[in-house]
Amino acid sequence: MKWAAVLMLLCGLASADDGTQRAQRAGKTLIGQAGPAATLTSIDGQRIDLASLYGKQPVYLKFWATWCKPCNEQAPEFEKLYQQYGKRIAVVAVNTGYSETEADVRAFQAKYKLHMPVVIDDGSLAGKLNLRVTPQHVVIDANGRIVHVGHLDDQPLRDALERVATTKPAGGALPLAPQGAVAAQFKVGDRVTGISVTTLAGKKVSFGAGKPRALVFFSPWCESYLRDTRPAVATACERVRIESETLAKDRSTEWLAISSPLWTSRAELADYAKEQRTTIPLALDENGDIFRAFGVHNIPTVVKLDAQGRISNVTTP
Repeated sequence: MKWAAVLMLLCGLASADDGTQRAQRAGKTLIGQAGPAATLTSIDGQRIDLASLYGKQPVYLKFWATWCKPCNEQAPEFEKLYQQYGKRIAVVAVNTGYSETEADVRAFQAKYKLHMPVVIDDGSLAGKLNLRVTPQHVVIDANGRIVHVGHLDDQPLRDALERVATTKPAGGALPLAPQGAVAAQFKVGDRVTGISVTTLAGKKVSFGAGKPRALVFFSPWCESYLRDTRPAVATACERVRIESETLAKDRSTEWLAISSPLWTSRAELADYAKEQRTTIPLALDENGDIFRAFGVHNIPTVVKLDAQGRISNVTTP
């Protein structure tokens, strides 16, 4: 799909089939697998231990963002689903935590009168459940198995919720999903180790000692899609792109732009590079590991490393 078509989809001007397909691809390795063992804390302080729910009741996790138009459109029905299933299914609204503030999340919660627990993800749950679109629905049955991953509020979602709500757990020990190593969150002054990425051109870049380096964390749809819902962010993304291109002409610092995988594939990132005529190398953070390693939750963010590979500065316009 061409990048322009993706922007049309994001802006609500094209079919939602692509979002469904992305969610299906994300769920291909998840369906039938054990749910993640994660402990979440709602914005109101409620502790939700997912592992303790498996074997007792189903779980419905809905990933969403306040700037996401389909998420806003689905919100009223989401509350209705909670009212319908909330006593039989543990329903949790999982905000992506991507270019959000708690104030934004609370305003969304109040606007749509959401009564289910609302949590703000730090990126770790998204990583475990292959978050690729917003919204993304994940339904886990009472046996702790993932049975549905989708994008739309459609009949397959309704069928999955009804099925898990009316099926009792089989009992017995439940094998939990293996937990990967928690990515380090490097801070200013830390030496960055164990991190590498491959650019669109196929060059592997390791963040060790050498030339000073500047990393621009972004999403290629920021300038266009967020123009309506987050105009200040869209403006910042455009400004950082232009300024970075200018600063990169000074060869004393190596520049690299790293995109989130949310609503972005390598092919789409390549289309963006062509359309914007970027000169800075681009890379896709395939699983969001690099964003998590640097603790990046907002775009655009610029992380600067000195010649020893230490973080010297982090800027989020």
